[in-house]
Amino acid sequence: MKDILERDKSGEPVSCDDPDYPKIKKIILEAERLTQEMNTQVLDCNEVREFFSRLTGQPVGEDFVLWPPFYTDFGKNIRVGKNVFINHACTFMDRGGISIGDNAYIGPKVCLITENHGIAPSERRMLTSRPVTLCNNVWIGAGAIVLPGVTVGENAVVGAGSVVTHDVPPDTVVAGNPARVIKSLL
Repeated sequence: MKDILERDKSGEPVSCDDPDYPKIKKIILEAERLTQEMNTQVLDCNEVREFFSRLTGQPVGEDFVLWPPFYTDFGKNIRVGKNVFINHACTFMDRGGISIGDNAYIGPKVCLITENHGIAPSERRMLTSRPVTLCNNVWIGAGAIVLPGVTVGENAVVGAGSVVTHDVPPDTVVAGNPARVIKSLL
């Protein structure tokens, strides 16, 4: 049987009643502690990068910029490329994995969500996780929500306030709820 962390990240349903759930809960509590500590101080860019590196378990370069506050439920499954900018008050629920390509810009109050509960009442204590991928040169507008399993293609723009439920083709602008292609960048 696979470890609960492997099952969770691979998209298998995981119950909070699973006997191995304390492994996930331990990481959740550490992420909560780190984000609360980061969000309640005035920090310079280097200190923010240090907190984010501790949160994700991966170093980030000097070209990485994040403006707190920042919220995450896990942290360990976030990967960022070079020259990434994350504006304030973003929420990344990353148990399914969030990958952010080079030169990505993420507006304020953006939510990247990789997990979901079942619809049936009997399934609501289970979470199923699917990754969110933002390719290179993506711009996610303020208040947009990107849902589990979505890939936003290279150079794409997601309009402010959009709810992205399906993959976004490269070189397009999408907007709305649900988000739809409104313009080609080619």
